[in-house]
Amino acid sequence: MKTKSLNRLRWWIVWTLFGSTVINYISRQTLSVLAPVLTHELHLDHTQYAQIVSAFQIAYALTWLVGGIFIDVIGTRLGLALAVIWWSLSSMLTAFANSLFSFGVFRFLLGMGEGCNWPGATKAVAEWFPARERGLAVAIFDSGSSVGAIIAPPLVVWLAATVGWRYAFVASGLLGFLWLATWLTIYHPLTSHPRVTVEERQLIEAGRDTATTSSRSGTGRYLALLGQANVWGIVLGRAFSDPIWWFYVFWIPQYLSDARGFSLKQIGIFAWIPFLAADLGNFTGGFGSGFFIERGIPVIRARKLVCILSAIPMLAAIPVTHAPNAYWALALISLATWGYASWSTMALTFPSDLFPQDVVASVSGLSGFGAGVMGSLFTFAAGAIVDRYSYLPVFIAAGVIPLLATAAVLILIRAPQMTTT
Repeated sequence: MKTKSLNRLRWWIVWTLFGSTVINYISRQTLSVLAPVLTHELHLDHTQYAQIVSAFQIAYALTWLVGGIFIDVIGTRLGLALAVIWWSLSSMLTAFANSLFSFGVFRFLLGMGEGCNWPGATKAVAEWFPARERGLAVAIFDSGSSVGAIIAPPLVVWLAATVGWRYAFVASGLLGFLWLATWLTIYHPLTSHPRVTVEERQLIEAGRDTATTSSRSGTGRYLALLGQANVWGIVLGRAFSDPIWWFYVFWIPQYLSDARGFSLKQIGIFAWIPFLAADLGNFTGGFGSGFFIERGIPVIRARKLVCILSAIPMLAAIPVTHAPNAYWALALISLATWGYASWSTMALTFPSDLFPQDVVASVSGLSGFGAGVMGSLFTFAAGAIVDRYSYLPVFIAAGVIPLLATAAVLILIRAPQMTTT
């Protein structure tokens, strides 16, 4: 019996990727939401909490690097399925942690799985979307990070208050297995998908502006990437922007507790707001670049223009510690996360704009590795600085460093010559 075709299948796929990203962020945010409780219960200072977070980030960075190549080799469908199984089990195991060391080990394992999500999702977008739609497609799946961060505070606080904080880790892990069945049903490669229409396949293939395969084969195609300025523009761009996002993800609940006197209940009520702003930022970047492209601005130039405009609101982080009250502080942080998410949407779109499909996940993975290493260093430094001084220097850095990311993109990234398969 012939399988019935599904109209606009590519959008079903990207919304499924949105779901994996939501779950990804709920799993990682569980720790940060519970940070005030766990640091008190385990008698941890800010530096020790930063060590746990850094364990996650180190594994996350390494997996972006290796995981991108892994997904390019074995394919998007199987690669993401295995990654979600791994991180879901790791999240559930965190329920058994009872020390600095055990939390560090389980968060390291979580990072190993979660690092595959973005290279895999970026590769899926390159496979399934024409150039003019990629910005919006990336905005959709990447907005899952903000939605996950919105859902996590009230959900985790409710679980911790109702059944205990350990069950919050179990619940976040179970979500991944619920997603898995949908993914295996909805996703197959474009060339062999049983439900894609002829018209949609033709639309996607006609809208491509990069090759499907590299001119080199074997390991040579990966080594050749290291000599390309476009690769380093993407890597440095993310290395100077992603650490700021990590700071907001892992430190907002702790900052609200330390500096603004919030209880766990208040964190559950308010800590999601900056991530709602980030969700809007994802779509600002996606729609914004599409708007410029439709009006005749070349693709790469349109992406760069969005990066420039998005860097401006990130400066709002600088006066956060001088805000007269917690609500003004949250407003400034929200403005900064809105700008960051718009900028990040472009950073995640560049690999599919610039490189053949068979190395898109590898380029994305290399940029994620650079971002993860810098993010780990920034997180560890933030813990030490807060312990010794205050949050002020960290928020200043969060506003200024993204300017370096924007400079790297503007200087190093150039539109490629048209290629053929």
